Amino acid sequence: MNKTELINAIAEKSGLSKVDSKKALEAFIASVTEEVKKGGKVALVGFGTFSVTQKAARKGINPRTKAVINIPAKKTVKFKAGADLAAL
Repeated sequence: MNKTELINAIAEKSGLSKVDSKKALEAFIASVTEEVKKGGKVALVGFGTFSVTQKAARKGINPRTKAVINIPAKKTVKFKAGADLAAL
């Protein structure tokens, strides 16, 4: 399902217009993005949780040259499925 199909599904299930559904989806995405960028977490009971995790620096191997490389530490976004979603 792509974004347009999701907007159409939201409009159909909620009774909102496609324009209002698009605004609602974009507001949801913007709100989640803003909170995660601040280092917070968004928990939607039954659906899942968006959070930020810190990955430590580590050593890796360049597959082409077999040389050892340093992979720097970084923050990544993590999604953990909730009970209702994971039960599929």
